[in-house]
Amino acid sequence: MIRPRPAGFWIRALAAGIDFVVFFLVQLSFALIGARLSGVDVDGAASRPLATFFTVVFAGVYTTVLHSLAGQTIGKMIVGVRVVAGDDGVPPFGAALLRFGAYFVSAAPFMLGFVMAGLRHDKRALHDLIAGTRVERSTAPEPAAAPPVEPPSDPAATGVV
Repeated sequence: MIRPRPAGFWIRALAAGIDFVVFFLVQLSFALIGARLSGVDVDGAASRPLATFFTVVFAGVYTTVLHSLAGQTIGKMIVGVRVVAGDDGVPPFGAALLRFGAYFVSAAPFMLGFVMAGLRHDKRALHDLIAGTRVERSTAPEPAAAPPVEPPSDPAATGVV
């Protein structure tokens, strides 16, 4: 059996960057909604903490649910990587939620928990080690095997007499 390659630091960083674009758009939407409802200016400081809180909640739900259902967020789908646990299955909901919480542990000491993915041979970051997951490149489906070619039964057809 061919094992998929672990996803390295840079491809994971690209996937995270794409997901952060999604989070930015969500935060901008929450800020606009909050400003409309409260009647304050969009750039007002009053709506920022609440918009940030709801964006963090959204990010938690987004990553936890998508990882536990498909093993991929939108960013991971685009770059072709997936989160797996155990025997190449998607992580259970609890492991996916633990993985999201462990992002904050990975970020705490100057992002060194994330840098571990670039330094370790197995490419696992600190949050992967905590949650018991790993990130692998998605495997393309194997092409269907061609039917075996049978040699001709007539020796005259092959030119051998």
